[in-house]
Amino acid sequence: MNKKEWPLWEVFIRSKQGLDHKHVGSIHAADAEMAILNARDVYTRRMEGVSIWVVESSHIHASNPEEAGSFFDPANDKVYRHPTFYVVPAEIKNM
Repeated sequence: MNKKEWPLWEVFIRSKQGLDHKHVGSIHAADAEMAILNARDVYTRRMEGVSIWVVESSHIHASNPEEAGSFFDPANDKVYRHPTFYVVPAEIKNM
C-alpha cells in the first residue's frame, strides 16, 4: 500500500435498536476513529442510524459466490443437524 493512500473501510449502519447492521458503503480514512467520523458525516446526515460499524476492507474475508454449491453442500450430508430425529412434546406449540 502506498503510504500516502488511506485504507478503504466498509461501513455498516444500524437504523434502529434491535435491527441488524446493514452495509451502506465504503470510505477511505487514516484510522478507525476517522473512519467512524467520516461514516457518520457521509451516511447518517438525516439521523438514519443509532450505531455505526467500520471494518477495514483488508480484514474482511468471504466465500466466493461462484463456489456456493461446493462450499455449502457438505452441510446437507450431516443429518444430525436436521431436527428429524427428535420427538417434540405435544405441549410445545411453536418452535
